[in-house]
Amino acid sequence: MGAFYLDIKKDLLDKILSGIYQQGSIIPNEYELAEIYNVSRPTIRKAVQILVDEGYLEKRKKRGTIVCDPTIRQEFAQVIQTFDKEVKEKGLTPSTKVLTFKQEKAEEEVRQKLNLKETEKVYKLVRLRYVDDQPNVLVTTYVPCRLFEHLSEVDFEKESLYQTFHKEGRDITSIQRKLDVILADETCADLLDVKNGDPLFYFHSTGYDESHTAIEYSIAKYRGDRNSFVFQLSNNVYYS
Repeated sequence: MGAFYLDIKKDLLDKILSGIYQQGSIIPNEYELAEIYNVSRPTIRKAVQILVDEGYLEKRKKRGTIVCDPTIRQEFAQVIQTFDKEVKEKGLTPSTKVLTFKQEKAEEEVRQKLNLKETEKVYKLVRLRYVDDQPNVLVTTYVPCRLFEHLSEVDFEKESLYQTFHKEGRDITSIQRKLDVILADETCADLLDVKNGDPLFYFHSTGYDESHTAIEYSIAKYRGDRNSFVFQLSNNVYYS
């Protein structure tokens, strides 16, 4: 089989991304692809399966293998970097729409996450973030006002929140995240262009600076149909 399947996988992916094989269309079957590439069916099967695993193709009984809207593999769960950078690294185009940006008195949950006093205020920043012009994640972020006096002057449709923290000398160096799966309510369904009741990945994240001061609490709702998340675990326990 050699590495022919990787060349075939790359060629098929190029055809998908260029629109030769359009979303929703059925690609040639194994027999036809084997003739096209002059290789064995097992080689074709392996190339196609990689694209299935990566979310570009889907095998359906009685129909064949169709081109689907690929999921976006997110390293968000294990790497600290901006949304824009992560999306761009995948060859996609990010954009952001700010829905709400205001100061308000912190609610109890936010106070607990950011270790605030009852009277303290926070910036509340609500952003709808897009990938290739499709809504992908709805993020609500809370930041203590006392730590960033001039945050309200920043245009977060153009500027990165984490880059703003960096400019202020308060890089996020660690994050605690919790993942749930919820069902989209009417508002989220409308904003994310999904059906009411569709599953969403629901992350609660608290970001800390070098002194372990909590400087950000975010709630992110990712579309379940367009995202997958990568977790890397290591075993530091050795058994005899």
